[in-house]
Amino acid sequence: MKVLIFGPKARYDLYLPDFVKNLPVELVFSGAHQSILQAAEENPDAGVIFADAITPVSRELMDKLPQLKLIHSEGVAFNAIDVEAARDKGIFVCNNKGCNAVSVAEHTVMLMLMALRHGVTGHAAVRTGNQIGFKEQVMVSNAPELGEQTVGLIGLGDIGTATARLLRPFGCKLYYYTAHRRPPEVEEELGLTYLTLEELAATCNILSLHCAVNQQTAHMVNEAFLSHVKPGAILVNTARGQLVDNLAVRQALMDGRLGFIAMDTLDPEPTPASHPLVDLPPEAAERAVYSPHLGGITGGSFRRAHQNMWRSVQLLLEGKRPSFVVNGL
Repeated sequence: MKVLIFGPKARYDLYLPDFVKNLPVELVFSGAHQSILQAAEENPDAGVIFADAITPVSRELMDKLPQLKLIHSEGVAFNAIDVEAARDKGIFVCNNKGCNAVSVAEHTVMLMLMALRHGVTGHAAVRTGNQIGFKEQVMVSNAPELGEQTVGLIGLGDIGTATARLLRPFGCKLYYYTAHRRPPEVEEELGLTYLTLEELAATCNILSLHCAVNQQTAHMVNEAFLSHVKPGAILVNTARGQLVDNLAVRQALMDGRLGFIAMDTLDPEPTPASHPLVDLPPEAAERAVYSPHLGGITGGSFRRAHQNMWRSVQLLLEGKRPSFVVNGL
Protein backbone atom coordinates (compact mmCIF):
# COMPACT_ATOMS: atom_id res chain seq x y z
CA MET A 1 0.00 0.00 0.00
CA LYS A 2 1.31 3.43 -0.93
CA VAL A 3 1.43 6.03 1.85
CA LEU A 4 1.56 9.62 0.57
CA ILE A 5 3.16 11.85 3.20
CA PHE A 6 2.80 15.62 3.43
CA GLY A 7 5.62 16.28 5.86
CA PRO A 8 9.42 16.25 5.97
CA LYS A 9 11.15 12.92 5.43
CA ALA A 10 13.66 13.62 8.20
CA ARG A 11 10.88 13.75 10.79
CA TYR A 12 9.24 10.56 9.61
CA ASP A 13 12.60 8.78 9.50
CA LEU A 14 13.38 9.86 13.06
CA TYR A 15 10.10 8.66 14.55
CA LEU A 16 9.45 5.60 12.37
CA PRO A 17 8.40 2.67 14.61
CA ASP A 18 10.40 -0.53 14.22
CA PHE A 19 7.38 -2.62 13.21
CA VAL A 20 6.81 -0.57 10.03
CA LYS A 21 9.72 -2.34 8.28
CA ASN A 22 7.56 -5.48 8.29
CA LEU A 23 4.52 -3.80 6.73
CA PRO A 24 3.84 -4.00 2.96
CA VAL A 25 3.94 -0.23 2.50
CA GLU A 26 5.69 2.21 0.17
CA LEU A 27 6.42 5.65 1.59
CA VAL A 28 6.20 8.58 -0.86
CA PHE A 29 7.03 12.08 0.34
CA SER A 30 5.55 15.16 -1.27
CA GLY A 31 8.45 17.30 -2.38
CA ALA A 32 8.87 20.94 -1.45
CA HIS A 33 8.65 21.78 -5.15
CA GLN A 34 5.23 20.15 -5.49
CA SER A 35 1.79 21.41 -4.72
CA ILE A 36 -0.29 18.92 -2.76
CA LEU A 37 -2.58 18.46 -5.77
CA GLN A 38 0.40 17.73 -7.98
CA ALA A 39 1.65 15.14 -5.49
CA ALA A 40 -1.77 13.48 -5.60
CA GLU A 41 -1.83 13.50 -9.40
CA GLU A 42 1.59 11.81 -9.48
CA ASN A 43 0.51 9.14 -6.96
CA PRO A 44 -3.05 8.17 -7.93
CA ASP A 45 -2.66 4.73 -6.33
CA ALA A 46 -2.03 6.09 -2.82
CA GLY A 47 -4.14 4.32 -0.21
CA VAL A 48 -3.16 6.47 2.80
CA ILE A 49 -2.38 10.13 3.39
CA PHE A 50 -0.38 11.35 6.36
CA ALA A 51 -0.62 15.13 6.71
CA ASP A 52 0.48 17.63 9.32
CA ALA A 53 -2.31 19.47 11.07
CA ILE A 54 -2.27 22.56 8.82
CA THR A 55 -2.03 20.91 5.39
CA PRO A 56 -5.41 21.24 3.61
CA VAL A 57 -6.80 17.92 2.41
CA SER A 58 -9.69 18.88 0.16
CA ARG A 59 -12.40 17.06 -1.76
CA GLU A 60 -10.51 17.97 -4.93
CA LEU A 61 -7.41 16.21 -3.66
CA MET A 62 -9.42 13.14 -2.65
CA ASP A 63 -10.97 13.02 -6.13
CA LYS A 64 -7.49 12.42 -7.54
CA LEU A 65 -6.91 9.38 -5.28
CA PRO A 66 -9.51 6.71 -6.11
CA GLN A 67 -7.83 4.09 -3.89
CA LEU A 68 -7.60 6.32 -0.82
CA LYS A 69 -8.81 4.57 2.35
CA LEU A 70 -7.31 6.60 5.21
CA ILE A 71 -6.36 10.22 5.90
CA HIS A 72 -4.42 10.58 9.13
CA SER A 73 -3.56 13.88 10.78
CA GLU A 74 -0.05 13.92 12.18
CA GLY A 75 -1.43 15.87 15.11
CA VAL A 76 -4.63 16.13 17.10
CA ALA A 77 -6.33 18.80 14.97
CA PHE A 78 -8.10 17.76 11.79
CA ASN A 79 -9.93 20.95 10.82
CA ALA A 80 -7.80 21.27 7.66
CA ILE A 81 -9.27 17.99 6.36
CA ASP A 82 -12.64 18.00 4.57
CA VAL A 83 -14.16 15.37 6.84
CA GLU A 84 -17.55 15.48 5.11
CA ALA A 85 -16.00 14.76 1.72
CA ALA A 86 -14.03 11.89 3.24
CA ARG A 87 -17.17 10.48 4.85
CA ASP A 88 -19.03 10.72 1.53
CA LYS A 89 -16.25 8.72 -0.08
CA GLY A 90 -15.95 6.14 2.70
CA ILE A 91 -12.45 7.31 3.66
CA PHE A 92 -11.47 7.10 7.32
CA VAL A 93 -10.16 10.33 8.86
CA CYS A 94 -8.13 9.76 12.04
CA ASN A 95 -6.20 11.89 14.49
CA ASN A 96 -3.71 11.30 17.28
CA LYS A 97 -6.04 11.88 20.18
CA GLY A 98 -4.19 12.56 23.40
CA CYS A 99 -0.69 12.11 21.99
CA ASN A 100 0.43 15.64 22.83
CA ALA A 101 -1.70 16.31 25.92
CA VAL A 102 1.11 16.38 28.47
CA SER A 103 3.40 18.33 26.16
CA VAL A 104 0.82 21.05 25.44
CA ALA A 105 -0.19 21.20 29.10
CA GLU A 106 3.42 21.82 30.09
CA HIS A 107 3.67 24.55 27.48
CA THR A 108 0.44 26.12 28.72
CA VAL A 109 1.75 26.36 32.27
CA MET A 110 5.05 27.77 30.98
CA LEU A 111 3.19 30.56 29.12
CA MET A 112 1.15 31.34 32.23
CA LEU A 113 4.33 31.66 34.27
CA MET A 114 6.05 33.75 31.60
CA ALA A 115 3.09 36.13 31.60
CA LEU A 116 2.95 36.39 35.39
CA ARG A 117 6.69 36.37 36.15
CA HIS A 118 8.03 38.73 33.47
CA GLY A 119 9.60 35.97 31.40
CA VAL A 120 10.36 38.11 28.34
CA THR A 121 10.69 41.60 29.80
CA GLY A 122 12.90 40.34 32.64
CA HIS A 123 15.14 38.58 30.14
CA ALA A 124 15.39 41.78 28.11
CA ALA A 125 16.20 43.83 31.22
CA VAL A 126 19.21 41.67 32.02
CA ARG A 127 20.36 41.67 28.39
CA THR A 128 20.28 45.49 28.32
CA GLY A 129 21.99 46.05 31.68
CA ASN A 130 18.85 47.06 33.54
CA GLN A 131 18.65 44.15 35.98
CA ILE A 132 18.47 46.18 39.19
CA GLY A 133 16.10 48.80 37.85
CA PHE A 134 13.69 46.19 36.55
CA LYS A 135 13.91 44.18 39.79
CA GLU A 136 13.06 47.27 41.83
CA GLN A 137 10.02 47.94 39.63
CA VAL A 138 8.75 44.41 40.15
CA MET A 139 9.27 44.60 43.93
CA VAL A 140 6.72 47.42 44.15
CA SER A 141 4.28 45.90 41.64
CA ASN A 142 2.62 43.33 43.94
CA ALA A 143 3.66 40.63 41.44
CA PRO A 144 1.32 37.64 41.65
CA GLU A 145 2.11 33.97 42.09
CA LEU A 146 0.47 31.37 39.90
CA GLY A 147 -1.02 29.68 42.96
CA GLU A 148 -2.92 32.87 43.77
CA GLN A 149 -4.72 32.92 40.44
CA THR A 150 -8.17 31.77 39.44
CA VAL A 151 -7.70 29.84 36.20
CA GLY A 152 -10.48 29.13 33.74
CA LEU A 153 -10.03 26.26 31.31
CA ILE A 154 -12.21 26.64 28.21
CA GLY A 155 -12.51 23.09 26.92
CA LEU A 156 -11.78 19.95 28.90
CA GLY A 157 -10.54 17.33 26.49
CA ASP A 158 -7.24 15.52 26.88
CA ILE A 159 -5.17 18.71 26.93
CA GLY A 160 -7.47 20.66 29.23
CA THR A 161 -7.54 17.71 31.61
CA ALA A 162 -3.74 17.40 31.57
CA THR A 163 -3.45 21.14 32.22
CA ALA A 164 -5.77 20.87 35.22
CA ARG A 165 -3.63 18.06 36.63
CA LEU A 166 -0.47 20.17 36.33
CA LEU A 167 -2.05 23.29 37.79
CA ARG A 168 -3.68 21.73 40.82
CA PRO A 169 -0.44 21.38 42.88
CA PHE A 170 0.22 25.13 42.43
CA GLY A 171 -2.89 25.79 44.52
CA CYS A 172 -4.85 27.68 41.86
CA LYS A 173 -8.62 27.87 42.02
CA LEU A 174 -9.62 25.97 38.90
CA TYR A 175 -12.77 26.50 36.88
CA TYR A 176 -13.82 25.14 33.52
CA TYR A 177 -16.37 25.46 30.77
CA THR A 178 -17.15 22.86 28.15
CA ALA A 179 -20.17 22.13 26.00
CA HIS A 180 -20.79 18.91 27.93
CA ARG A 181 -20.28 19.20 31.67
CA ARG A 182 -18.22 16.43 33.25
CA PRO A 183 -19.58 14.11 35.98
CA PRO A 184 -19.16 15.21 39.62
CA GLU A 185 -16.50 12.58 40.28
CA VAL A 186 -14.33 13.96 37.46
CA GLU A 187 -14.73 17.51 38.74
CA GLU A 188 -13.75 16.36 42.23
CA GLU A 189 -10.72 14.40 41.03
CA LEU A 190 -9.38 17.36 39.04
CA GLY A 191 -10.36 20.03 41.57
CA LEU A 192 -12.56 21.80 39.02
CA THR A 193 -15.70 23.87 39.35
CA TYR A 194 -18.02 24.27 36.36
CA LEU A 195 -19.11 27.76 35.25
CA THR A 196 -20.94 29.04 32.23
CA LEU A 197 -18.69 30.72 29.68
CA GLU A 198 -19.78 34.20 30.75
CA GLU A 199 -19.34 33.39 34.45
CA LEU A 200 -15.90 31.93 33.79
CA ALA A 201 -14.82 35.03 31.86
CA ALA A 202 -15.94 37.31 34.68
CA THR A 203 -14.39 35.17 37.44
CA CYS A 204 -10.93 34.12 36.26
CA ASN A 205 -7.59 35.92 36.21
CA ILE A 206 -6.26 33.52 33.57
CA LEU A 207 -8.33 32.20 30.66
CA SER A 208 -6.79 29.23 28.86
CA LEU A 209 -8.17 27.94 25.56
CA HIS A 210 -8.35 24.18 24.96
CA CYS A 211 -11.17 23.82 22.43
CA ALA A 212 -11.25 22.23 19.02
CA VAL A 213 -12.21 24.54 16.15
CA ASN A 214 -15.71 24.03 14.81
CA GLN A 215 -18.72 26.12 13.82
CA GLN A 216 -19.58 26.74 17.47
CA THR A 217 -16.10 27.71 18.66
CA ALA A 218 -14.58 29.63 15.73
CA HIS A 219 -13.88 33.22 16.91
CA MET A 220 -15.47 32.44 20.27
CA VAL A 221 -13.10 34.94 21.92
CA ASN A 222 -14.80 37.92 20.34
CA GLU A 223 -16.06 41.31 21.44
CA ALA A 224 -19.08 39.80 23.18
CA PHE A 225 -16.94 37.34 25.16
CA LEU A 226 -14.36 39.98 26.02
CA SER A 227 -17.06 42.29 27.36
CA HIS A 228 -17.45 39.80 30.25
CA VAL A 229 -13.73 39.39 31.00
CA LYS A 230 -12.35 40.32 34.39
CA PRO A 231 -10.24 43.48 33.84
CA GLY A 232 -6.57 42.67 33.44
CA ALA A 233 -7.08 38.97 32.74
CA ILE A 234 -4.45 36.91 30.95
CA LEU A 235 -5.51 35.10 27.77
CA VAL A 236 -3.52 31.95 26.94
CA ASN A 237 -4.01 30.10 23.66
CA THR A 238 -2.29 26.77 23.07
CA ALA A 239 -5.25 25.44 21.06
CA ARG A 240 -5.97 27.06 17.68
CA GLY A 241 -5.66 30.61 16.43
CA GLN A 242 -9.08 30.38 14.79
CA LEU A 243 -10.69 30.45 18.24
CA VAL A 244 -9.75 34.11 18.53
CA ASP A 245 -11.11 37.22 16.83
CA ASN A 246 -7.76 38.90 16.26
CA LEU A 247 -9.01 42.49 16.08
CA ALA A 248 -11.23 42.13 19.15
CA VAL A 249 -8.36 40.70 21.22
CA ARG A 250 -5.99 43.39 19.96
CA GLN A 251 -8.40 46.10 21.06
CA ALA A 252 -8.99 44.44 24.44
CA LEU A 253 -5.24 44.27 25.05
CA MET A 254 -4.71 47.88 24.05
CA ASP A 255 -7.53 49.25 26.21
CA GLY A 256 -6.55 47.12 29.24
CA ARG A 257 -9.51 44.76 29.40
CA LEU A 258 -6.88 42.07 28.82
CA GLY A 259 -3.76 42.50 30.88
CA PHE A 260 -1.66 40.05 28.89
CA ILE A 261 -1.82 37.61 26.00
CA ALA A 262 0.32 34.45 25.80
CA MET A 263 -0.11 32.82 22.41
CA ASP A 264 1.32 29.59 21.04
CA THR A 265 -1.12 29.64 18.13
CA LEU A 266 -2.23 32.43 15.86
CA ASP A 267 -4.37 32.59 12.75
CA PRO A 268 -3.11 32.51 10.08
CA GLU A 269 -0.08 30.24 10.06
CA PRO A 270 2.55 31.02 8.88
CA THR A 271 2.07 34.18 10.96
CA PRO A 272 3.29 37.43 9.36
CA ALA A 273 5.10 40.09 11.38
CA SER A 274 2.24 42.43 10.46
CA HIS A 275 -0.31 40.25 12.30
CA PRO A 276 -2.62 42.41 14.45
CA LEU A 277 -1.68 40.49 17.60
CA VAL A 278 2.04 40.71 16.85
CA ASP A 279 2.50 44.20 15.39
CA LEU A 280 1.54 46.01 18.57
CA PRO A 281 2.43 49.46 19.90
CA PRO A 282 5.17 49.37 22.57
CA GLU A 283 2.86 49.77 25.55
CA ALA A 284 0.88 46.71 24.48
CA ALA A 285 3.81 44.72 23.08
CA GLU A 286 5.29 44.40 26.59
CA ARG A 287 2.12 42.58 27.62
CA ALA A 288 2.37 39.84 25.03
CA VAL A 289 4.45 36.70 24.71
CA TYR A 290 4.50 34.22 21.85
CA SER A 291 5.84 30.82 20.93
CA PRO A 292 5.83 29.45 17.36
CA HIS A 293 3.21 26.71 17.84
CA LEU A 294 5.58 24.57 19.89
CA GLY A 295 3.08 23.25 22.43
CA GLY A 296 3.00 19.72 21.06
CA ILE A 297 6.52 19.69 19.64
CA THR A 298 8.38 17.21 21.81
CA GLY A 299 9.99 13.90 21.02
CA GLY A 300 7.48 12.15 23.25
CA SER A 301 4.54 13.62 21.37
CA PHE A 302 5.93 12.63 17.99
CA ARG A 303 6.84 9.12 19.10
CA ARG A 304 3.32 8.55 20.38
CA ALA A 305 1.76 10.11 17.28
CA HIS A 306 3.77 8.13 14.73
CA GLN A 307 3.25 4.91 16.67
CA ASN A 308 -0.50 5.51 16.48
CA MET A 309 -0.46 6.51 12.80
CA TRP A 310 1.39 3.43 11.66
CA ARG A 311 -0.69 1.25 13.94
CA SER A 312 -3.78 2.55 12.10
CA VAL A 313 -2.18 1.59 8.78
CA GLN A 314 -1.46 -1.86 10.18
CA LEU A 315 -5.07 -2.23 11.28
CA LEU A 316 -6.27 -1.13 7.85
CA LEU A 317 -4.05 -3.72 6.16
CA GLU A 318 -5.55 -6.36 8.45
CA GLY A 319 -9.06 -5.35 7.38
CA LYS A 320 -9.79 -3.77 10.77
CA ARG A 321 -11.03 -0.35 11.82
CA PRO A 322 -8.24 2.17 12.50
CA SER A 323 -7.98 4.03 15.80
CA PHE A 324 -9.46 7.43 16.62
CA VAL A 325 -11.78 7.85 13.63
CA VAL A 326 -13.18 11.40 13.67
CA ASN A 327 -15.51 11.52 10.65
CA GLY A 328 -18.25 9.18 11.79
CA LEU A 329 -17.43 6.11 9.71
